[in-house]
Amino acid sequence: MIVIVQRHTGTEPAQERLVLPFDLRCRSRLRARLASGEEAGLFLERGSVLRGGDRLRGNDGRIVEVVAAPEQLIEVRTDDIALLARAAYHLGNRHMPVQIGAGWLRLAADSVLKTMLEGLGLEPAEIEGPFEPEAGAYAPGHQHGHSSALSKIHQYGQRA
Repeated sequence: MIVIVQRHTGTEPAQERLVLPFDLRCRSRLRARLASGEEAGLFLERGSVLRGGDRLRGNDGRIVEVVAAPEQLIEVRTDDIALLARAAYHLGNRHMPVQIGAGWLRLAADSVLKTMLEGLGLEPAEIEGPFEPEAGAYAPGHQHGHSSALSKIHQYGQRA
């Protein structure tokens, strides 16, 4: 079993791939299987979220590329920016992870949320694909600043 305890920022090519859905990429402690079938144990910094394309270093020096697994998703598309913002607001109000693009939103498949989006006037489509939602509350360093006005509430970053 390969043990993975750190991210890798070098330029060496990956020798292995770790294909995971979003809910497992949010876990810092995980037992999984590499694409090759070999068992892997992840022991990463708590609160870290793995993104497709991230690279990790195994205890034996191997570089492992993280791949966002295809998942069942709902996608809504519209040119009506106000309607898209309303949908994003209602999904965020329910603490749902949402992936945001130019004129579209994606979220994990859910019949109740699909009905809600239809009620807002959108036409949700069921698709399969990788899910890379916004970091928001899932970003490292997220905390609700109850004790200090200087507490960091959200950590935003540029996406590649």
